[in-house]
Amino acid sequence: MGKVIVIASGKGGTGKTTTAAALSSALAAKKYRVLCIDADVGLKNLDLSLGLSEMALTDFCDVIEGRFSLRDAVIQHPSVPFLYFLSAPSLRSSHEIEPEKMRELLLGARRSFDFCIIDSPAGIGSGFRLAAEFADSAIVVATADASSCRDVQRTVMELRALGIEDISLIVSRIRPRLLKKSRQNIDDIVDTVGARLLGLVPEDRSVILSTNKGIPLINYTSGGAAAAYSRIAGRLLGESIPAGDMKPAL
Repeated sequence: MGKVIVIASGKGGTGKTTTAAALSSALAAKKYRVLCIDADVGLKNLDLSLGLSEMALTDFCDVIEGRFSLRDAVIQHPSVPFLYFLSAPSLRSSHEIEPEKMRELLLGARRSFDFCIIDSPAGIGSGFRLAAEFADSAIVVATADASSCRDVQRTVMELRALGIEDISLIVSRIRPRLLKKSRQNIDDIVDTVGARLLGLVPEDRSVILSTNKGIPLINYTSGGAAAAYSRIAGRLLGESIPAGDMKPAL
């Protein structure tokens, strides 16, 4: 059976969707079958980060409402062979979707894929609960901003209230000079959030450039953020990557 991982954040702009796309691509590059689900109902953007905006003609409501099987609804990425995608509906509200139907969808995903990565809506509303409730584990994404850390701390509390105990942290969009000037350190961020550190991702203009060009980050460049996500995927798989190697060059 595969593993379902929800990617969550307390607020928008932290790099959550970038993380969902890049981590899914990095796992698929290691030849694991990965299904990436956009669960941001009404505000989907994951297709852009994956370069699949012209191909995403079905969504997960088509599966849970019986119009398509999961196998027929997912899109196989044309340049990342082990990566599959299922979009969020554009004209629905999360309140309209029965949680039990989402549970059944994820059971099917576990049977067919090694990993199912869910891009959750930002915040802790009904869409977040729909995306997270039936996940096996969670990765929260924060920036070094104090407000982001506080919001993610609350997100971790909500995840634990849903029964998810396996929670890890990615600190993204790191700008070393700004960290130094603000006298922050990564240990303080980890302590504030209350989740174990999985990896650090530097601020990298390649993230925006790859999204705008419709190219997955790991296919666009091998350095910066892409390299960080590759290391994070390795740690997620249990590979021995020392803490120093986990960190970007600061």
